[in-house]
Amino acid sequence: MDLTGKTALITGASRGIGEAAAHAFAKAGAQVALVARNGDAIADIAGQIGSAAIAIPCDVTRYAEVEAAIARTIATFGQLDILVGNAGVIDPISHLSSADPEGWGTAIDINLKGVFHGMRAAMPIMLKQGNGTILTVGSGAAYNPLEGWSHYCASKAGALMLTRCAHLEGADRGLRVMSLSPGTVATQMQHEIKASGLNPVSQLDWSDHIPADWPARALVWMCSAQADAYLGQEISLRDPDMRRQVGLT
Repeated sequence: MDLTGKTALITGASRGIGEAAAHAFAKAGAQVALVARNGDAIADIAGQIGSAAIAIPCDVTRYAEVEAAIARTIATFGQLDILVGNAGVIDPISHLSSADPEGWGTAIDINLKGVFHGMRAAMPIMLKQGNGTILTVGSGAAYNPLEGWSHYCASKAGALMLTRCAHLEGADRGLRVMSLSPGTVATQMQHEIKASGLNPVSQLDWSDHIPADWPARALVWMCSAQADAYLGQEISLRDPDMRRQVGLT
């Protein structure tokens, strides 16, 4: 996959899938904008990548900051071709009856409104240029309720619907929009899930999780014409056939 000449902005790029995606997109030849609240972490990752990367501290729950991050990306690299809406949190894991309303709302702000803010800021630019790819990092939690995850399930279901809406409104104007459900991935989030002791996901062994490099490589693959059959949909790396298409083993 050759993304030479393309520019990708990745939210939640300070660790996990976002960090792996930054390296994967850069390896494919793209210029990358790393966006996250942890400015030191993304600065370090951008330094590892080199001149093809910039670090932009940003809170995705604040639309003005997302809009400014996209503006800086374009000012630096001249364009925006790919948006990866990856920023997400699993905390606070708790039962609905005892959930902290503020923490529950913060998760919605990051996982759902953060996706909207990225789309809202990027879509006018991509529509004007007549092309662009918008990818959302989703979850199987969008389809099934899980104990202690009401915030996560609800936000991921909402993010999937946002993705489908963006496809509906942008497909005939040059936009490529789809979602990736990676399955369980060996990241810090899984440590937080394990510590909660709630629902079957917390009982999985570390060896059950796929490496963060797999969804990162899948996101790069989704920018190719090979993924066009899945536009407007969510692809799942739990599917062995999908893994084969992406080239994961």
